[in-house]
Amino acid sequence: MKDILIEQREILEEKIKNTKVVERERKNGFLKSALIKVTTGVRRCGKSFFTYLILKEKPFGYVNFDDERILTDKPQKILSALLEIYGKSTKILFFDEIQNLEKWELFVNRLHREGYNLFLTGSNAKLLSRELATHLTGRHYSIELFPFSFREYLKATDFKENLEIERGKALVKHELGNYMKTGGFPEIVVEKENPKIYLRELFRDIIEKDIILRYNVRYRRTFKEIASAVVSNTSSLISFNKIKNNFGLRSEHTAKNYIEYLREAYIVILLDKFSTKPKEIERSQKKIYAIDMGFANFAGFKLSENKGKLMENLVAVELLRRKSYWHNEWELYYWRDYQQREVDFLIKEGPRIKQLIQATYASSLDEIEKRELRSLIKASKLLKCNNLLCITWDYESEEFFKGKKIKFLPLWKWLLGFENRGINKLKL
Repeated sequence: MKDILIEQREILEEKIKNTKVVERERKNGFLKSALIKVTTGVRRCGKSFFTYLILKEKPFGYVNFDDERILTDKPQKILSALLEIYGKSTKILFFDEIQNLEKWELFVNRLHREGYNLFLTGSNAKLLSRELATHLTGRHYSIELFPFSFREYLKATDFKENLEIERGKALVKHELGNYMKTGGFPEIVVEKENPKIYLRELFRDIIEKDIILRYNVRYRRTFKEIASAVVSNTSSLISFNKIKNNFGLRSEHTAKNYIEYLREAYIVILLDKFSTKPKEIERSQKKIYAIDMGFANFAGFKLSENKGKLMENLVAVELLRRKSYWHNEWELYYWRDYQQREVDFLIKEGPRIKQLIQATYASSLDEIEKRELRSLIKASKLLKCNNLLCITWDYESEEFFKGKKIKFLPLWKWLLGFENRGINKLKL
C-alpha cells in the first residue's frame, strides 16, 4: 500500500511538472474553508490539477482511488500508509475520485471529525450529492469544475492579439471556431492530443466504466447507441417515449434512467422548462446539451453540422459554468408557451427573472429569424423582464423591437465577459 501511494503521488507530480499549467477560473476561499472541500465534474476536466495547485505549497497526503489495487483494502490500512509516508503532522489529505471507495462517506466523516482538512474529487454527481447530503450535511463546500472555458482556452493557447482591431477580432473568431469543434478538455488544448481519438476513447471509458459497470446496465449495446444519439442531437428537446420506441426499450422509465446515468456522469446537461408551478417544472420536457463541444462533434454519429445548435450548446455550458463558479443563486431554464414560442435561456435569481437569452447563428439583423425576437418579446412581457440579450455570431447592436430594447452581442464577446465590462478592462 505504501509503495502504491508513493507511486501515485510521483505520477501526479511528474505529470503536472511536464504540463503547462493554466490558471482556472474559480471561487475564492476554497483553501481557507474548514469544511470538507469537494470538486466534482466530468472525467479529465482538470479536477486533480485544480486541487493540486491549491495545495502545492502545503504538506498534504494524496490517494487516487481510481486505482483498483487499493480498493480491496480497508480504509484504515490506507490511512496507516499515509501516516507512515507523511507523518502525523500532515493534516491535509487529498482524495482523488473518492466515489470509487465503498462507504467513502463514513471514512471521510471520521477523518473530518479527527481534525483532518480534506479535499475530495469525484466524477459522479448522484453518488456524491446523495452521500454528501445524507452524511456530510453542512460540513462540506463543493464546486463543479468544467472543461476549459473559452477564456481559459485562449490563455492555454497563448492568444495575445489586440481585440480592439480587426485582425484581433478575426483571429479570436477563428479560435472560437476551433473551440466549438474540439471543446475544452485540457489534454486536447494543452497537450495537443488528437481530439477525435481522445474524445471517443474518453467517451467510451465513461460509458463503460462509470455507467455500465457501476449501474450494471443490462442492454449495453442499446445504451451505447442511446448515448451516442443523445450527444449527437444537442440543444434539442428530449422525449423519453421517443427513445423507448426508437431503441426498443420496455418502458419510458428505463429511457429516463439511461438519460439520468449520462447526466450523473457529467456527459450531458438537462434544462427544465420554466414554470411558476414546481410540479409543471418536474413534468416538463427537458432540453439536453453535451458537457463539452468535443463530445457533441466526435463522440456521436453526427451527420451534419448545425452551427446554431452548437452555439446554443456552448452558451448552455457557459451559463452552467458561471452558475457553478460565481452565481450559486441562479436557476437556469428554457421558456416555452402553448404556441411553441421559445426562449433558449431564462436566468432566475430569487423571485425575479434576471435575464432572457436567445442564441442564434447570425452575422446581421436580417439573418435573425423574426420568430426568435417575437418569442423574446412575448416572454419579456409575460415575465416582466426587460433584460433581453440575443447572442449572435457576428452582429452587435442595441435595437428596439415592438417597444422593447434588445442587446445583440457576438458570441466571442459574451464568452469573454464583454456584456458587463468594456474591452479595455478585459485581460486575457
